[in-house]
Amino acid sequence: MSRLPSHAVQGELKPLPNARNIIVVGSGKGGVGKSTTAVNLALALVGEGLKVGVLDADVYGPSIPTMLGLSGKPDSPDGKSITPMRAHGLEAMSIGLLVGDDTPMIWRGPMATQALTQLLNDTRWGELDILVVDLPPGTGDIQLTLAQKIPVAGAVVVTTPQEVATMDARKALKMFEKVNIPVLGLVENMAAHACSQCGHVEHIFGEGGAQWMAQQYGVPVLGSLPLDVHIREQGDAGVPVVAARPDSASAQVYRATARALLARLAERPKVRSGIMAALRGE
Repeated sequence: MSRLPSHAVQGELKPLPNARNIIVVGSGKGGVGKSTTAVNLALALVGEGLKVGVLDADVYGPSIPTMLGLSGKPDSPDGKSITPMRAHGLEAMSIGLLVGDDTPMIWRGPMATQALTQLLNDTRWGELDILVVDLPPGTGDIQLTLAQKIPVAGAVVVTTPQEVATMDARKALKMFEKVNIPVLGLVENMAAHACSQCGHVEHIFGEGGAQWMAQQYGVPVLGSLPLDVHIREQGDAGVPVVAARPDSASAQVYRATARALLARLAERPKVRSGIMAALRGE
């Protein structure tokens, strides 16, 4: 498959040459399955023939190493840059790979944002089509730094149908709008649970929250994920469900969500390379 072109980013920033499209996955609150969504979406994008990386931007509570089954520390060939680790066809980097599992990150905002920018810029990413960035929950320093210094092609907002979740997800969506990062769509997590014994479907966290947000703010629902024990089990085991159970209903929903994400990204303006722009006299 040919490389995915770079798409427009916010402000005067330019796309990175080795990470053509940075897609951030955020939420207004924790506990909605944002990291699980980020990892499985990244794996689904690999399944579409793309070269994909994952950056764990949650420096206070990094979970990507656990979800991808990564351990040990990454190599540094020159003492300045870091070689990303690989798992399930993904390149990955996280502060969790550089510190101990039980080491708390007692950092003020400026230290956390500096750590994020260093993780992004000092990692020797390959020629990535998409770099998925798993943001910490909320709308604080890291999100603002990202908007000011990191070229982002689009954002995905994760929520559950529950009112308290959509209330915070709306804040995240409006934050992205204020900093001129386009919201490509919503992902509704834990939308419904099907009983493994009788097949009865129950909306444990309510229903319709993401659809209401979509209508209210004019952004699509890219996908609606079930409340499935295998998603949780496989994440804890370090082999996400898209990799471990590719034929499962949950994996199929993630793949459909990834394709919807790519379709939305394709609607964004493309950024021509410097050579092509020169040839066109631009």
